[in-house]
Amino acid sequence: MTRIRLVVSDVDGTLVTRDKRLTPATRAAVDRLRRAGIHFSVTSSRPGFGLRMIIDTLHIDQPVGPFNGSSIVNPDLTVVEEQRVPQDAVERSLALFERRGVDIWIFTGDTWVIRRDDGCYVDRERRAIATEPFCAADDRPYHDRACKVVGVSGDFALLERVEAELQAELGDLAHAVRSQNYYLDVTPPGANKGSFVAALARRLGVPREAVATLGDMANDVPMFKASGMSFAMGNATAAIKREAGRVTASNEDDGFASAVEEILKG
Repeated sequence: MTRIRLVVSDVDGTLVTRDKRLTPATRAAVDRLRRAGIHFSVTSSRPGFGLRMIIDTLHIDQPVGPFNGSSIVNPDLTVVEEQRVPQDAVERSLALFERRGVDIWIFTGDTWVIRRDDGCYVDRERRAIATEPFCAADDRPYHDRACKVVGVSGDFALLERVEAELQAELGDLAHAVRSQNYYLDVTPPGANKGSFVAALARRLGVPREAVATLGDMANDVPMFKASGMSFAMGNATAAIKREAGRVTASNEDDGFASAVEEILKG
């Protein structure tokens, strides 16, 4: 079996717990990778500025992939590549979210814009990315700078239906996929977590078969396909588990650390 030389992990639902903590076992696992000479990075639906705590705490020294891998950012948060959602896709997404009663967030490279504070998911995101949102009565000035548009709803079944509807509406114009049961992300076309993993592997001269990836949601499947070893978290759905080569424990049970132990045994 090819020795793993690069590990790329999703963040929410994978690397951190439900309450957005990095456990001691997770921190120790990343240290073990570093001591073994294995590169480590993350890709996430979060914006680059929302990964600062992860980068600093884990001492990540490789580029990271925010906005579901559609951007590439250095550890100091300088931008290597930034793609934006086509404005037509932004307008169509917002119109559908409005019709379906789904809350709307817009992320640019440096700003998180909301239309209202829902008293639930805004606070959750505020804690996760350590950033205050800007509440805009008119968010049109941000439409042509959107790196990600998010539909937010506590009605998971509704958001699942909107996901399918929006995918049909946008086609190849943009990616529309849930990063959590309550977040439906619209990101630029032609780039995803898989393309980020492939770009980072090329940068490091690491072949696909020497890359391991970990995730828990549908937006993680492209990176499973871009790696030689893939792990679905125990908290992932059965459908996501079928897409991965292996299944580890849940993010509440140090599944990341368990997967690293398996990687190092190889």
